Amino acid sequence: MKHTMRKSFLLSLVLIFLGNYAMADAIPSKIKARLDAVVPGYDASSVKPSAVPGLYEFVGSGRVLYISEDGRYIVNGNVIDMEGQQNLTEQSQRKVTIKLINGYDEKKMITFSPEGKPKHIITVFTDVDCPYCSMLHKEVPKLNDAGIEVRYLMYPRAGEGSPTYHKSVSAWCNDDQQKAISVAKEGGVVARKTCDDPVKEQFELGKLIGVTGTPTLILENGKILPGFVPAAQLIKIIDDQA
Repeated sequence: MKHTMRKSFLLSLVLIFLGNYAMADAIPSKIKARLDAVVPGYDASSVKPSAVPGLYEFVGSGRVLYISEDGRYIVNGNVIDMEGQQNLTEQSQRKVTIKLINGYDEKKMITFSPEGKPKHIITVFTDVDCPYCSMLHKEVPKLNDAGIEVRYLMYPRAGEGSPTYHKSVSAWCNDDQQKAISVAKEGGVVARKTCDDPVKEQFELGKLIGVTGTPTLILENGKILPGFVPAAQLIKIIDDQA
């Protein structure tokens, strides 16, 4: 049994390798050479022709970018289809964002769940000292009542080593994470605690996604909502996105 499982696992690795190799081999040589030189760690499987002739789309450092067919120019901006009135870059970016969020271990998040199975899930990058984050946190019971699960990722804007960073660590390391983060957001004192915490990696994940302020909300389809949104309005937005 173990031998069969090992063979299956190795076969999966081979197929993934061959798939990535084939994808990389399909990239025009000038584009591949330029990306290899100036965008270390870009996602080779993401390189594809865009809707704009002569431009290729790719993902680098979590962002959707474009490169000219001759490899000379890299473009950081939105491609908008005026006929369809669609932001094509945002559509691609949503897929990248939700892939990053879904690939993160939800057990490392501080979660406020509704009774029963959630109808929807939102992921929130939060700062325990942010007033607008506190305002949103007061809306969580209403969101839970509407069947919406709220999952928190720490994003201490002041950075690693700041008082906010240490409060975030203490809240996460607390035996009662929900109570601790609620107390911190209300301006209360949370006992200093340390542990093998994920605050730094969550902060880095936020930067990779493009978080610049808090709260930043990520919907199930990858749409990003920056800033505080009252529960009633947020519920409507979420229902409309479903």
